Amino acid sequence: MTTDPIDRRDLLRHTVTGIGGLAAVAAFGTRALAEQGLTTRELKGNIRHAVARWTFDFLSLEELCQLAGRVGISAIDLVGPEEWPVLKRHGLDASMCNGAELSLEDGWGDARFHSALVERYLAHIDLVSEAGYTNLICFSGNARGMGPEVGLDNAEVGLKHILGRAEEKGVVLQMELFNSKVDHPDYLCDNSAWGIELCRRLDSPSFKLLYDIYHMQISEGDIIRTIRENHRYFGHYHTAGVPDRHEIDASQELNYPAICRAIRDTGYQGYVAQEFIPDRENAQEKFESLQAAVQLCDV
Repeated sequence: MTTDPIDRRDLLRHTVTGIGGLAAVAAFGTRALAEQGLTTRELKGNIRHAVARWTFDFLSLEELCQLAGRVGISAIDLVGPEEWPVLKRHGLDASMCNGAELSLEDGWGDARFHSALVERYLAHIDLVSEAGYTNLICFSGNARGMGPEVGLDNAEVGLKHILGRAEEKGVVLQMELFNSKVDHPDYLCDNSAWGIELCRRLDSPSFKLLYDIYHMQISEGDIIRTIRENHRYFGHYHTAGVPDRHEIDASQELNYPAICRAIRDTGYQGYVAQEFIPDRENAQEKFESLQAAVQLCDV
């Protein structure tokens, strides 16, 4: 997540803003990606590619689905039930469902929100299962003065109220790791150790961590070692460039081909979702940056 004006809080706002929408997507081809040192090629099939809907919210979901099909993306992250029919119409998966959460700040780490969260998540777990999807995002929320151990205890107690339903329905709750240094001050699940301890306490195949590579590079670094040693706790991955959350090209500090090789070598079968905010002048260049990111991660 980011404090940028483009934010997941704007997920319900999806109008085309002067870039041409469907016409721009239709005009997008497979032009050589010389600037990135890449060429258009058939994907290898080792990594399943997705993109976060909110980062391309200058397109409607219909337009984003069309673009996804052109660049080798088979799923869209962070789409709620009201728009799943659009994904199904395009043959795309909902790689990370949302809509059950109260907010990023009001989460499972604070017992005051448990009653509302339990009601919402029990209903949403059923919806996800009925639609044939698997992953449902959740958040620790903010500490608001409580210590990390208290937040951990609270999250354990609250999540146990819904884990049985998730297991029964084959749904996996995925708690996202955020950094609290730059983007999400006071967020409880801001380091992999906290999230991994919660996984150990819950000890369920229906609870895992959404390992956001951008956020964890800012919080703690040591990305590849963390993935190799703890991949059994990670059920989903997000990408973005550090420090500015833009393209994952040579303008930023992370080596995404090496990171994706580490993910591949763990035997991971889930999705790697692009969650960078494109920093390009026009729609064509933004589409090319997404295509370049997919090919960069396709190891």
